Amino acid sequence: MLRVTRMLVLLAVCSGVYLLLQGYYFRFYLTKPPPGQLTPDHAHQTLKDFMSVAHHFRVPVFLIDPVALKHITHNPQRQSSCYLCSGQPITSFGLNANQWKYDAGFLAALVLKGFELMEITGSDPRLVSLDFLAGEEIPLHFLFRLHGYVIQVVLLYERSGNFLWHGVLRLRDGKDRTFVDFKKLPYGRHAGAYDRPRLSLTVLDGLDVRVPQNVSHFLSQKRNSHFLECRYREARNFLQMYPEDSSSTAVEFIQRAKSVLRLTTDALNHIGVPFWISSGTCLGWFRQCSIISYSRDVDIGVFISDYSSDIISALTGAGFKLKHKFGKVEDSLELSFMHVDVKLDIFFFYEDGDVVWNGGTQAKSGRKFKYVFPTFSLCWAELLELKVRVPCQTLDYVMANYGRSWSVPVKNWDWKSSPSNVQPNGVWPVGQWAELIQVY
Repeated sequence: MLRVTRMLVLLAVCSGVYLLLQGYYFRFYLTKPPPGQLTPDHAHQTLKDFMSVAHHFRVPVFLIDPVALKHITHNPQRQSSCYLCSGQPITSFGLNANQWKYDAGFLAALVLKGFELMEITGSDPRLVSLDFLAGEEIPLHFLFRLHGYVIQVVLLYERSGNFLWHGVLRLRDGKDRTFVDFKKLPYGRHAGAYDRPRLSLTVLDGLDVRVPQNVSHFLSQKRNSHFLECRYREARNFLQMYPEDSSSTAVEFIQRAKSVLRLTTDALNHIGVPFWISSGTCLGWFRQCSIISYSRDVDIGVFISDYSSDIISALTGAGFKLKHKFGKVEDSLELSFMHVDVKLDIFFFYEDGDVVWNGGTQAKSGRKFKYVFPTFSLCWAELLELKVRVPCQTLDYVMANYGRSWSVPVKNWDWKSSPSNVQPNGVWPVGQWAELIQVY
């Protein structure tokens, strides 16, 4: 009888445990959204699970999701706003890789939470040079998926130009191309460059989240973040055919040109005038990843729509001397400065339908010239360890200026006749020379 009683008690206990387990998993089943559907509660719980693991392992992620950040800028004071439940099945975070030592435990903990992991790696461009064309593999993006909801972590690396860089999200063979709708990921279609943001800790939807202090500035950078890597392989091939001048004069010029670019960047950034490297300076970056040592000047372009009357005072305040001022804001404006025996030419570009152009003036005759380019957008690049803008359509830009033989060095260059895109553009009236042709 005692044995039967014990058996009944044991069966009762087992049945109770079984029912509890069934209840637990049934509740879990009910909270799991049907395929193709995602509830705000599930999205919030997924983010909560992710953030708790990130905090536990001290992974300094910060919110970079453009949709969520726009909610912050539009509703900064609304306590009841659901900032993170944007309706999108993706939320993106950034991670400064220099502040985090790769920890497999962090990834394993998320997997134990039920997340599926896809890690995207690529070559480290900071270790690529003209001598070594392949850097070691580094993680570029982490994708964590739970019941169809994806958290993207974008790893941002410090570059020598004092900016943060992230790589392209490129799938290799063997990767699951159905893991997420990759077209919906806000980061990874191209490499990106960002100023290092200052971060603030805030509470969003009950979660402790770090966000950029200046959200609007970060979103503005996001729209214009496209980064182009230097073409090291092509540059090495070029320099094997045409060895660089290693004389002290050439080396000194390159160092001075770097100083001119740095001072120009600081001065024009201070007054909010964006520029890009143009003409021979752009050709040097594109062709040989450096400055053309025999060019003896630095060339930059500015859209006339970005012109500011403070440009001259900003540059002279930085130590430049105004050399000449040709043209006027409405037509063919051109400025030239000197600093440490290096000339800085600023060419202003005018839109004209499906082309843009900049002007040139011959001081002795008053003759005007026009240099025509196809329209282009601007990307970031790195030159002489400086972050600079270049035309995104660099090859088209270079070919417009230097023709199909752009890859062959030409030391005897006549700005009035050598460019492929030069056109005569009339003559300045003699009565206006004093105003439009100023040489200092």
